[in-house]
Amino acid sequence: MEEIDWEARWKHIVENRATLASGHADAGYWDGRAASYARSTQGRVDDFLHVVEPYLSPRKTLIDVGAGTGRHTVPLAERVEWVTAVEPSEGMRAHIQARDNITVVASTWEDAEVAPADLVVCSHVLYGVAEPVPFIAKLQRSARERVFVMLRESDLPHPAAEIRRRLAGDAGPRLPRFSELFMLLLQMGIAADVDFIRYPIVTRYADTEEAVADSRALFGQGWDDAAGRAALREILRPDAGQLIFDGGVAVSGVAHWQPPKS
Repeated sequence: MEEIDWEARWKHIVENRATLASGHADAGYWDGRAASYARSTQGRVDDFLHVVEPYLSPRKTLIDVGAGTGRHTVPLAERVEWVTAVEPSEGMRAHIQARDNITVVASTWEDAEVAPADLVVCSHVLYGVAEPVPFIAKLQRSARERVFVMLRESDLPHPAAEIRRRLAGDAGPRLPRFSELFMLLLQMGIAADVDFIRYPIVTRYADTEEAVADSRALFGQGWDDAAGRAALREILRPDAGQLIFDGGVAVSGVAHWQPPKS
């Protein structure tokens, strides 16, 4: 088999996806989606924390790269001495609960200036990163003991993808997958340990307009408002005063490894 340049393949996938919608790389998109994201993830059982658990202790420090609404930041802060949460989206940062041992850094990871920590975690962030090698290299430089990176292996469970299937016949250009991350890590000389986790994905919206705005942002060119709204009426269902989209069960991989000694 001809050797694959996984770095080039990754960049091609990210750039191809950006022709559809750049939501995963756009802090402005996450500003708008922050409230829905917080509602959707606040009750989710998160096995990612179970993977990190054996490496935690009250004397350790941790960096949460792309902390989002703090769904990992806050529970991790209960188990370690200090957490530095790096998050570029103002809307997402606003949902991170204030704690005495949490520092929030308003920055992308590429531009963040943070001191090294014992542990570095990065969950569902790399999808929109077209230059993954320097991003991952910085994760390694910033971790004294271990790095954890989680990505989905299954397709994006989002209303916009289902609407595209119905209106355009396909979900459009895809996001990078965990299997591609694993091969990229090998190409970088990193033989990571791997844990796979499975969990249901339910996206919650306050109302139809919030669902429309979110779906339009990830649908890309060719959004038809009337047809999109009609599809949403079919795929969303009411639940406790909200509208929910059942995305089924997602499969994600967690790659974790000890960085090389400097």
